Amino acid sequence: MSETRGGEAVDAPAWRGEASAALRAVVPAVASMVPFALLIGFLAREAGLSTVEAFLMSAMVFAGSAQLIALDLWSWPVPVASLALTAFIVNARHVLMGAALMPHAAAWQRRYAYPALYFLADEIWALAMARAGTKPLQLSYYVALAAPFYLTWVTMTTLGHLLGAAIRDPARYGFDFAFTAIFLVILSGLWRGRGTLWPWIASAAAAVAVWYLVAGPWYILAGGVAGALVGAIQGARADDA
Repeated sequence: MSETRGGEAVDAPAWRGEASAALRAVVPAVASMVPFALLIGFLAREAGLSTVEAFLMSAMVFAGSAQLIALDLWSWPVPVASLALTAFIVNARHVLMGAALMPHAAAWQRRYAYPALYFLADEIWALAMARAGTKPLQLSYYVALAAPFYLTWVTMTTLGHLLGAAIRDPARYGFDFAFTAIFLVILSGLWRGRGTLWPWIASAAAAVAVWYLVAGPWYILAGGVAGALVGAIQGARADDA
């Protein structure tokens, strides 16, 4: 039986097949994200946020790195302007990620495509781009990636807040390394041969230089822009060859 979902004309078994493939792909990312989510919940408790506030932060912001930095800056009264600027700088990379993803989502209806970007996370983006490199990226696949990741993030950060008193020392359980470990796994999954190395080098060099020279989280934006520019130059040269 054929039906249309998000601009995809597929039958129900095919839709379920895409969703099943996505669920198998996202399970390791979800599992690796849990310690970091618990850490964010713990830090929210330490910053003085209530359980409801911690839940709403994760549900509405849904950006681990931005939440981590925001909680580090949190004080009373809340520095709203600083927090807003920091969140913008840290999450500006999502503009580049969305721009890279959208050409592979051309078949999606706009009423689905733009809301889907709200649930874009680094891990979701990496898995979606990996899929797009081998097969057309269907909306059903993307939804099955994002939904469990989002729900687990919100649930585990809330649980981390509730269990904060029991956790006490996150470093004892390795939670402080979870963020680094997740991104190392993402990098390994994005490796496409030696050509991948130059954007990585440019991104790392720009991030380190800006981190050393400029206070604040600007190094995140600088690294993303530098890597994107080098990747664009490589792509243009490949097209001209």
